[in-house]
Amino acid sequence: MAKRKNDSGALAQNRKASHDYFIEETYEAGLVLTGTEIKSVRLSKVNIGDAFATIRNGEAFIHNMHISPFENGNRSNPSDPTQTRKLLMKKAQIHTLLGTIKREGYTLVPLKVYIRNGFAKLLLGVGKGKKQYDKRATDAKRDAERDIRRVLREKQKVAQ
Repeated sequence: MAKRKNDSGALAQNRKASHDYFIEETYEAGLVLTGTEIKSVRLSKVNIGDAFATIRNGEAFIHNMHISPFENGNRSNPSDPTQTRKLLMKKAQIHTLLGTIKREGYTLVPLKVYIRNGFAKLLLGVGKGKKQYDKRATDAKRDAERDIRRVLREKQKVAQ
């Protein structure tokens, strides 16, 4: 079997999610994939940077999640890399999510894709969009913390 890119943890992460949204809750959902798609996911050939989730007719779906075609797969009839895929969740969770995202400004944000017990899972976050000034404040706080860590590290080097 081929060596996976990242055996521990996430195969794909949406790094912009924490920058663009205040994530309040997270939910785990299974992904409905074909045989060649799961092989590509296991090889970390998945991107959720532009992906978003919706709920229609009591079912959850993810749109624009890109899964690259498997090299050794069906070359004569490859699947669409960005097709809409169904998410596997319990009905009670879907109803809870539906009630939450109907509130003003809330949306479902895919956070990361990972493998658990041999199955592909997607971590969904319920997020409220940040305003531009919130993003600037978050960036300033992160920069200040980084500067503090750098100064402390330099002081520890001098003390040794």
